[in-house]
Amino acid sequence: MEEVAEGYLYELVNRSLLQVVERNESGRVRSCRMHDIIRLLALTKSNEESFCKVYDGLGSSSAENTRRLSVQSANIEQLTQSRELHVRSIYVFNNGLTIDSLKSFLKSFYLLSTLDLQGTQIMELPDEVFNLFNLRFLGLRNTEVRNIPSTVGRLQKLEVLDVYNAQLLTLPNSVATLKNLRYLHVATDPKKGVKGVVAWIGIQVPVGIRHLTGLQALQLVEASSDILCDLGALTELRTFAITKVQREQCADLCNAIMNMNHLVSLAIMAISEKETLQLEELYLPPTLAKLELGGQLDKKVMPQIVSSFSDLSNLTLLALAFSKLDEDAFSCLLALHGLRGLWLDKAYEGKRLHFDAMSFPKLHQLAISDAPHLNNVTVEQSALQSLVQLTLVDCPELKALPDGIEYLRTLEKLYLRGASKELTDQLQQKEPPHERNGNLNKIEHIQRVTVYP
Repeated sequence: MEEVAEGYLYELVNRSLLQVVERNESGRVRSCRMHDIIRLLALTKSNEESFCKVYDGLGSSSAENTRRLSVQSANIEQLTQSRELHVRSIYVFNNGLTIDSLKSFLKSFYLLSTLDLQGTQIMELPDEVFNLFNLRFLGLRNTEVRNIPSTVGRLQKLEVLDVYNAQLLTLPNSVATLKNLRYLHVATDPKKGVKGVVAWIGIQVPVGIRHLTGLQALQLVEASSDILCDLGALTELRTFAITKVQREQCADLCNAIMNMNHLVSLAIMAISEKETLQLEELYLPPTLAKLELGGQLDKKVMPQIVSSFSDLSNLTLLALAFSKLDEDAFSCLLALHGLRGLWLDKAYEGKRLHFDAMSFPKLHQLAISDAPHLNNVTVEQSALQSLVQLTLVDCPELKALPDGIEYLRTLEKLYLRGASKELTDQLQQKEPPHERNGNLNKIEHIQRVTVYP
């Protein structure tokens, strides 16, 4: 089903009915926009065929004779007065909606299959939500919801529960009875100013989650002996993220992951920055495209770990945090020729970083942050030949731009912050072209250069 939907999306893009705004590291569409003329045409057509209606609280808007409703006003009393309601999907785009107005509102839409409340400021869900027995999608992303009651178990047709970046810390045991559930998103973004693998907030999932054998996405869960026992049964997972992993739990975690033969995205985060992730026994499926590891890696087995990555022909993004890589360990990564994104966050402890000729031929994004000893970066000719964006943050010993940066003719964006004062001052000089220093001449081909102290 997901593959069919993505096919339709790309068909719209290929026909220029949608314009791509942003793609992710693997080249997949992340966000789109619609030309004004196409948008007006789409709105007119959808209104004529009762495909979708937009309710803005003005005029005589109603929800009659439509199955999809976009709510863009907090004044929804008028909607509850409509008759012959056949609405199946409601998308709310107004954060002023209150729980009191939502109660009476939902009583009129008992046939709902999709309810998307993302971005609203509600702190709890009214009981009426759990009487929507046909509900398949419940979207609570970026809300203030702190608790989901056990009555969520009534929603036996629910396929998607999206509580990403809400205020939720636990799930009721009844979630484990939702046997049609396919997507469970419960991660919370790190707080501003907080860094480290412990910044990401996971959630405790109920015992018995092994019964949700149709799950395709599960993120971000806290590791425990109970959840590790259940994970091995979730063989259909495409996306999986787990945090607060301890060293002694790694063997059980690796065994569980090796049953997930369809994984596309995997994130493993240790309980602290000093915790070592023992992943030498981990076998990853060839379908894996995105891998994030937060925690120290054993240098002795680093070649063994990375050599297993080199067999992943679909791996396009690798993000490492607190891995304590040195120059020898980093050289093992050069075998990953298919990478489009490489992020090293407080993961590199070496003094020099060397990119051999022909290394990372498909890499578009390279980000290195919190490398306290890094003082030299060398790029040989024909290395990084597809690089579009280079980010260097908090590298205080870096006194010069990467040697060979002038070879990176595809480079469009250079972001530099927290380098040595010497380098920062040189790059912030505003001199005429004939008086420029060597560093400025090296980057004159780059469209956007951003430098902060």
